[in-house]
Amino acid sequence: MEYVIQLQWDNEAGVWIAINDYIPLTLESESLDELMRRVREAIPEIVEMNQLNMPKYLHFFAENREEIPA
Repeated sequence: MEYVIQLQWDNEAGVWIAINDYIPLTLESESLDELMRRVREAIPEIVEMNQLNMPKYLHFFAENREEIPA
């Protein structure tokens, strides 16, 4: 089993946000590396609390959209 964790940059808040459609994941951080570390640490507890299957892999997918000045 693999969980795909979407990491999206929020320009307004100035933080990276972690999102997953399968597990209730609500984490954010100013650093992408820090957010990935926090996700790795939180997954076992979230999985246990929600009686879900423990993933064998985490697939991190980062996205950052920036406006180009005209």
